[in-house]
Amino acid sequence: MKGGTGTIISQRKTSLQRHSNETQIDVRLNLDGNGEARVITGFGMLDHMLELMAFWGNLDLEIQCNGDIHIDAHHTVEDCGLVFGSCILEALGDKRGIARSAFARVPMDEALAEVTVDLSGRPWLAWRGDELLPPVIAHEEKDVWREFYKAIASSARCNLHIDFLYGKNGHHLLESAAKGFGLALKKAVAIEDGKIKSTKGVLDK
Repeated sequence: MKGGTGTIISQRKTSLQRHSNETQIDVRLNLDGNGEARVITGFGMLDHMLELMAFWGNLDLEIQCNGDIHIDAHHTVEDCGLVFGSCILEALGDKRGIARSAFARVPMDEALAEVTVDLSGRPWLAWRGDELLPPVIAHEEKDVWREFYKAIASSARCNLHIDFLYGKNGHHLLESAAKGFGLALKKAVAIEDGKIKSTKGVLDK
């Protein structure tokens, strides 16, 4: 990854750094963790969403980010998504034995989002129903969340489909999506057998 260095610590664990003029980010990820998170990004709403993903995904996740929050949260949100997604990709290795594809729905009060993940090696984000989100959430434009998930899909090289089905509260809608992503990822990375889930015989990085 440009601007960063990566080291696979052990199977299904990884650490990455990405330092630029806009953000300095250090991430440690264990796909087979206990749902424990230590996240400090400077943007509380992002911390909350990442903590939810870790809990629902049984990920151990540490993120430290110093970003140009004095401008806005855009670079912090996008770059944290890039490094988090890159950690997922690194930790998966050749993806042998994983379920590969999964979906989840986790309601949050009146709100419901559906999240579908395919760890196919083909990056794509489908982002639907965001007209339900208010224009501003936690003092930031709602578009930062599309960019966050787009960055994850791009760097994790996965198909990621997020559908906001219904709801009235923007915080609740984003919580439903974050929990759903964590749960879908947990299912998708689960080891089922020794096979690579592709008729091609390989899941491209």
